Amino acid sequence: MKIVEIINQNPSEIKIKANWCSSFISKFKGLMFVKSLPDYSGIILVENSESHINTAIHMLFMNFDITTVWVNSAGDVVDVCLAKKWHLSYFPKKKAQYVLELNASHMQDFHIGDHLTFEHEN
Repeated sequence: MKIVEIINQNPSEIKIKANWCSSFISKFKGLMFVKSLPDYSGIILVENSESHINTAIHMLFMNFDITTVWVNSAGDVVDVCLAKKWHLSYFPKKKAQYVLELNASHMQDFHIGDHLTFEHEN
């Protein structure tokens, strides 16, 4: 699985390392059954195009709450929420192509309108 560094260029250039999840299996598994999530790491669920439905998430079988950041194809944050464990579903307010799932402590680090860049590591 590829590792991507995600940089929020707006407030104070927050950097997160995330697993790039573009396959059906990696997106389906997501963070289900994971015991904990290190502070500056996460996953990014990648779709082929922008969508409301395909970027919806569920929190079933989750052991902890997460910060969820929806990002459009241009890299702009279109929605942010604190997703609670075992909640049935969350949908973005606007269409998104990427869903960033992070430690819940990052809720205040991302805002609608922020611009993110993804740098793939080799």
